[in-house]
Amino acid sequence: MDITLLPIDVLKQHEQVLKYNVATVEHDLLRDGVIRDPIVVDRKTMIILDGHHRYNVLKQMGAAYVPVYLVDYASSAVQVHSWKPGVHVSKDDVMRAGLTGHLMPAKSSRHVIAGVPHDIDVPLALLREARSDDTVSS
Repeated sequence: MDITLLPIDVLKQHEQVLKYNVATVEHDLLRDGVIRDPIVVDRKTMIILDGHHRYNVLKQMGAAYVPVYLVDYASSAVQVHSWKPGVHVSKDDVMRAGLTGHLMPAKSSRHVIAGVPHDIDVPLALLREARSDDTVSS
C-alpha cells in the first residue's frame, strides 16, 4: 500500500475537532517525532474521512504536506456510522458538510474502512519539506 503526501491545503474537513483531543494528538506527535497513521481521504473530493485531529495538529505545526490514504467513498467497502447511539449519519451528510464547510460536530461520524494502513511512521520533518509526488510505502 502506498501512502501519498499531499499538500495540506487541498484537504477538506467535514467535522469539527475537540480541543482536548487536539492537545493529546499534538503531545503524541511531538513525543514520537512521526505520524503513525495516515489521514484517510476521499480521492474524488479530498474530504477527510478519518484524521481530523491529526490534520489540525499538523496544520498548527506548519506542515506543508500530509500523508494520506486515498479511498473511493462511493465504494461499499467504506461504511459510515455514528459514534453516538441513536444518531444516523450518511455519506451524503459527510459530503455535504465537507463541500459546504458547514462542519458536523466533532465525533459525529465513524468510518469503517478495511485495509487502512497503520504504523507508517512518517517523520514530521518530512512533512515540512516533501513534494506532493512523494510516496511512502508501507
